[in-house]
Parts: sequence; structure tokens; C-alpha cells
Amino acid sequence: MDSISDEGIARRTRGLDRAFEILDFLRMKREPTKPNEIASRIGAPRSSVYELVNLLLRNGILEYADGEGRVYLGRKLYFLGAAYEDHFDFMRECDKVLAQIAAETRETAQFCMLDGNKYTVVRMKEGVRPFRISSDVGRAVPIPWTASGRLLLSHLSDEEILAFIPAGDFRLPNGNMLDPDHFIAEVRQAAAAGEFTFNSIVDSFTHCFAVPVFDGQDRCTATLCLVTPREDGIRNRQHYLDCLKMAALSLHGKAVGPREAA
Repeated sequence: MDSISDEGIARRTRGLDRAFEILDFLRMKREPTKPNEIASRIGAPRSSVYELVNLLLRNGILEYADGEGRVYLGRKLYFLGAAYEDHFDFMRECDKVLAQIAAETRETAQFCMLDGNKYTVVRMKEGVRPFRISSDVGRAVPIPWTASGRLLLSHLSDEEILAFIPAGDFRLPNGNMLDPDHFIAEVRQAAAAGEFTFNSIVDSFTHCFAVPVFDGQDRCTATLCLVTPREDGIRNRQHYLDCLKMAALSLHGKAVGPREAA
């Protein structure tokens, strides 16, 4: 009897894991998709994916996006997120801090964390420039592509870093491979300096700044960042870093740890 019960629990657990995999796939793809394509892309049986998609549709977690059967994230997820924010005062405090940074620097300010083994922008306040320099909130990005990635992994050993980052994520947008040893050296450099800045790997016109935000155990669980035009960023480097570090101090000990494996 116990073995039958355990098997049922294991089956439901696998179903929940698969449902979250479907939601994460749609979040990263950022466009409606047919269930058979979802099944193909996540390597799951079509029958299981169709069953779970229908369950998520019935509960408003997914919604039909067109008349051809494509589905996308449902509005109930928005309501769940709104309820989370009402309870989580830290995000409101982050918004105030980002607004202050953007006002002082006139640049786009971001609050960033890990989501699994990827980097993501959690909150953002755009600067006042007439053209837009920013990243999409919630989009998963390979850690080695980012300034924040050099800080967010500083608590891991060299071996843990290599195990944590998928090997393919060291391939940069231009097709070149970033040497993992060079990346690890930059992680150690960033941890010692309490900052990391570089010309963006993703956008040849921007310069990126990141400073750590520590939790109650003095572990970097988030970063405050600026994304600036390259020349302005280099010219105002110290002023921008000072603004970020002062803001990070106001959040010290308040950040909640990200959802990650290590």
C-alpha cells in the first residue's frame, strides 16, 4: 500500500515539475506557442504536455492567444504576482532606490538576481535619455554575459561555478567563447573590489555597472546596476559607482536569496 501511495506522490511531483517547466519555457520564449511545439522543445511526451496545458488553461494559469491553439501565460499569474508584491515590501523599497539612482545619474537603473542558473532583471527604472537603453524585465540571460554575474557567483568555489553554469553559456552573442578561467578570475576580482564594470558583451554601444546587494548573511544575492552609453559611462565611472554603492547600503541585509541550485 505504501509503495502505491509513494508512486502516486512521485507521479504528481513529476507533473508539477513539468507544469513549471512549461511556464518557464513560455516565460523565456516570450511568445504564444502551440502545445506540440512546447513538448518538442522541452523534450516531454505530447500527451503529458497536452494534459497539463489543459489543466493550466482551466485554472487561468495559461490562456489561448489565438484561434490556432497557441497558448501563453494567463492573467491569473499577474494577480498572483500582484499579491506577492503586496506582501513583499522589499520590492517597493527597491523601486524607490532605483528611482533615486535614475534621478541622480539620468541612466537606466536595474535590480538583478539569479533565476536558477540564469541572470534576470527583476526591477528597472529607465533613465531620462531620449533613446532607450535597457533589458527586458524577467528575461533569462546567460550569467557570463553580464556584469552582475561576476558578483552573484562570488560565494561559489571555482569548481562550483563551472558546474553551475551550462557550458554553452560561455559562448558570447558574437559567437566567440569566453574562457571559463578568465571568467572565474573576473569573479574573484569583482568580489575583492565590490564592483564590476565593463563594456557590454551584448550591446557594443553600452557600458555596464554592477555592485553587490548583500543579504543578512553577507552573501551577494542581488545587484544594483546601471546601463549607460559607453562614453558617458567611462567618463562618469566613479560618480555612477558611488551612487550605486550608497544605494546598495540602504538595501543591505534585506534582500531575499534567489532561486538557485547552490
